Amino acid sequence: MNRRRFSDHPETAIRIKPHHFVDILTALGRGKTKYSPHPYGHALDRIAGRILSAPQTELLIELGADDICAPCAHNIDGICRDTIDTSYRPEAPRSKLEWNLLIDHRWCERLGIFENQQLTAGELCLRIRERAGDITAIYREIAVERTADRAVNLKKGVELYMKGKRTADR
Repeated sequence: MNRRRFSDHPETAIRIKPHHFVDILTALGRGKTKYSPHPYGHALDRIAGRILSAPQTELLIELGADDICAPCAHNIDGICRDTIDTSYRPEAPRSKLEWNLLIDHRWCERLGIFENQQLTAGELCLRIRERAGDITAIYREIAVERTADRAVNLKKGVELYMKGKRTADR
């Protein structure tokens, strides 16, 4: 278990949900290295940029509203009020809050991580490479074909990240 404290400034650590980090790596595997501001106002563009720029970026595992969620228009007093498209995942809860908690708990269990754990982006990426395995159980409400595509891109994104190929000029 990693219970170390950050050596420099813990207040600069990124609070991040496990699935948000996984989504950034998956997008990297699809070739996405640049982000634009989103109409909802969430901070994915800024947070992904920091994570992609340096594997030593300090992270703090968060299961509630993280630094991506914080400025989102759907984040009301720290609670996500958004809903998800259940057309391709009919067994999933309609509440984005409930869906995120469900998959984040599954990722925590799979990766052996816990809320408020501190680690670097590189350490979390390595943990994903070593422990992710077959991710269909994590996303079991989604059709296997969709999850297979996600798995391929996650694996590719992990390898690109670990090799330092995290920018458009790779």
